[in-house]
Amino acid sequence: MATFNRRRFFGVASTAGVAAATSQGVALASGRDARGPNLVGVQAENGASVIAQNYLDPRTVDITIDSIALGHTASVRISLPHRFGSRPRASWPVLYLLHGGYGDYLDWTRHSDIARLSRERDVLVVMPDGGELGFYTDWWARGVGNKPGWETFHLVELSQILVRGLRAADRRAIAGLSMGGFGAMSYAARHPGLFRAAASFSGTLDTLHPTVEPVSPDPYATWLLRTHMAPNGYDPLGLFGDPTAQRAVWAAHNPADLVKNLRDTKLFVSCGNGRIGPLDPPGTDPSDVSVRFEASQLLQNREFVKRASSLELDVAFETYGGSHTWPYWAREFDKAFPLLMEAIEAG
Repeated sequence: MATFNRRRFFGVASTAGVAAATSQGVALASGRDARGPNLVGVQAENGASVIAQNYLDPRTVDITIDSIALGHTASVRISLPHRFGSRPRASWPVLYLLHGGYGDYLDWTRHSDIARLSRERDVLVVMPDGGELGFYTDWWARGVGNKPGWETFHLVELSQILVRGLRAADRRAIAGLSMGGFGAMSYAARHPGLFRAAASFSGTLDTLHPTVEPVSPDPYATWLLRTHMAPNGYDPLGLFGDPTAQRAVWAAHNPADLVKNLRDTKLFVSCGNGRIGPLDPPGTDPSDVSVRFEASQLLQNREFVKRASSLELDVAFETYGGSHTWPYWAREFDKAFPLLMEAIEAG
């Protein structure tokens, strides 16, 4: 069996790629005096506030929020609408993009064509930090608290800051990959009507799925807690609790259990089949975990789509040959982008 390589598995950029992206941002920021709206000081109702900003170019700004829900700061990359500067009274539809496990708020601009796709679109593209393994939830924390509160950070604090600082409208879409695919569907299902469209790319759409074959015979929840949470220093019962004793907590966040709440949401779901595909590097080992894990994700995706289809929901489903890596997610995002834009009327 191949050894676990979390950088390839979750599509994390190489150090060289990160350095290149950072250097480009510094060059743009220092090479132009292009400053858009000043967001520093903009606050949410609970006091969470923007404490720093950095414009990389006239339409791209990174902000740092001192979050009450998280108990620490977190960053967000925002791409402003095409005509933002020429329409000072307009409100703007919003597209949230959620990164995967071990990723960060820079991943979408590192690995996808979001800059090209949104270049002439009147849409606020919002790419927030979701934590290394934050799983887009207010953590159960053994029943004694809700920190880190990623769900509150994204859907309350950040949302209010976008409205107050950037005139965000209530026309919203959301998309994510892997852990972020879970986040996109869980958020949309837990808050019916908040998002007009949701897209998942190789997402974890059934956290209570009875197996994570062919990676492990264990239930997905048990495998997640044992393989990722505990070894990385997280309390394995802090996220949603024990999968058996706190099954109701798990189910209350599980997209497959909440699918009925997505009746008025346009859905796009795609996932690879766990076989080497055309975008995998030559010589990719079929036993590589990024290949095998995608097969287990497909089991979850099929269960989610089966339940959605039984309720006659508006769901587009695509499968393909390929692994659990960014080249496929970027390609599938290109396919989903028109659906997302149409749903929020982003011209």
